[in-house]
Amino acid sequence: MEIERKFLVKELPDLSKYEYVDIEQGYLSTSPVVRIRKKNDKYILTYKGSGLMAREEIEAALTKEAYEHLLEKIDGYPITKRRYMIPFEGHTIELDVFDGHMKDLIMAEVEFESVEAADAFVAPEWFGEDVTSDRRYHNSNMIFGNPLK
Repeated sequence: MEIERKFLVKELPDLSKYEYVDIEQGYLSTSPVVRIRKKNDKYILTYKGSGLMAREEIEAALTKEAYEHLLEKIDGYPITKRRYMIPFEGHTIELDVFDGHMKDLIMAEVEFESVEAADAFVAPEWFGEDVTSDRRYHNSNMIFGNPLK
């Protein structure tokens, strides 16, 4: 079960001290969500169930060749982003700085052990609007266009 909240970002912290990964992903289906992802040199197929803040998530490894083959079959545009891992009060903020057709979008995601913990989370000052329930900010919808434009 994946439980996460998503936020826009008002102001970037100093990112030079945080590790990051480069991500490219595409969607073979958006209902149900079936995603392929390249995360540095790892390739992953993901199924996500329905829901906004809490939903089922199943992952399986792919080979590079399988990923490249499936990438030709995705809907919409591929999403590219640099994800910074920022420790914060016992959590990890995944800060995504998007590129390509999503350029200028910066979002933060925080995963939780329970819905109660997610509801109790107090975001840092540099976070902006909570967009967890706004479907426009789900990656599976952003393959068709940037919600900022």
